[in-house]
Amino acid sequence: MSSFEIIGGKKLSGEIIPQGAKNEALQVICATLLTPEKVVISNIPNIRDVNKLIELLVDLGVKVTKISEGEYSFQADKVNLDFMFTDDFKQKATSLRGSIMIIGPLLARFGVGYIPKPGGDKIGRRRLDTHFIGLQNLGAAFNFDAENNFFKVTAKRLKGCYMHLDEASVTGTANIVMSAVLAKGTTTIYNAACEPYLQQLCKMLNRMGAKINGVGSNLLYIDGVETLGGTTHRLLPDMIEIGSFIGLAAMTQSEITIKDVAYDELGIIPDVFKRLGIKLERKGDDIYIPSQKHYTIETFIDGSILTIADAIWPGFTPDLLSVVLVVATQAKGSVLIHQKMFESRLFFVDKLIDMGAQIILCDPHRATVIGQDRHFPLRGIEMVSPDIRAGVSLLIAALSAQGKSTIHNIEQIDRGYQDIDIRLQKLGAQITRKG
Repeated sequence: MSSFEIIGGKKLSGEIIPQGAKNEALQVICATLLTPEKVVISNIPNIRDVNKLIELLVDLGVKVTKISEGEYSFQADKVNLDFMFTDDFKQKATSLRGSIMIIGPLLARFGVGYIPKPGGDKIGRRRLDTHFIGLQNLGAAFNFDAENNFFKVTAKRLKGCYMHLDEASVTGTANIVMSAVLAKGTTTIYNAACEPYLQQLCKMLNRMGAKINGVGSNLLYIDGVETLGGTTHRLLPDMIEIGSFIGLAAMTQSEITIKDVAYDELGIIPDVFKRLGIKLERKGDDIYIPSQKHYTIETFIDGSILTIADAIWPGFTPDLLSVVLVVATQAKGSVLIHQKMFESRLFFVDKLIDMGAQIILCDPHRATVIGQDRHFPLRGIEMVSPDIRAGVSLLIAALSAQGKSTIHNIEQIDRGYQDIDIRLQKLGAQITRKG
């Protein structure tokens, strides 16, 4: 198990470029299974989860060629469906939650999708009902082998229909969309997820010959086509990294410019950080954050304590609530953090409390943070990263803390952040990878 050793309390400075979007990469790479023709994708981040998915597609027979750093071609002209019934497939697919999104393309194109119950972050229940109910609506037969923990869907030919999703699941919507583009007839999806990464998937599919209307809304109309062709696609910058770097700048009193952020795709993320009192300025497509010793959390108009909650897009992404919580510990004022979607995602606050933060964990979904306005800086401790987002939040806390911190299980951070230690070192961070 690898670790980071961090000497905190140092101001950083400079420019940093966000990686390509992890969540978009997982979707569009799976979509390459929908066509026998070549698909070229650029700005792919070199991170564990994405690399595992690429390896899984190679094992399925997809021809994957690295063109340059972050740019790959995919050609699924000879897919080996038998690999899905091997122990190797079970082991690899189980370790990656994004693997669930191969099931829609395989079902649509080959009539069968087979996947073990996927893993990923331990942040609470992450049900898959939306995926499989949607595929059943399209005419697939569903079977769950409880003994072997495998999901299977089959269909001779999917048929378009109307469906109203019970939740606006991003990966669920992606799976259903990738199935519906090759279904016979028209599919209408209401309460569809509409995150920028889902929009990117739809735009890519349309360039491949799909007919998807309503992109960017929660109501999608899909006219099925017989086949899809090849295309080229470039990933958006990762909005979670961008938000993490905003939080890092504030916590460490650093002057940082985040380059090429695709600002218009960030939704309310910049505004939420501004409500914490963080000064940031848009400069073209960059975000400039000046060094700021104090930042004051806003209250609501009536003077009541500010609440920041996650919500489906265009609301605030749940993946940044952990960062917001950490940033609030050194702000002036208080804030209630309400994590609605995952009941275990706030449990990392015990480490922050050990570092000296004043946080009241109200229940599994809510935490009240009493900002200390830097009067009582966090102190370095030894801790373990429980998941990707909590891991990078603890890293931000450690970089701002006085003294030495050690973070174990950084494989979790590596799943979502490319060469994070090397990139932060270039800003002046004192961080060392061990093991």
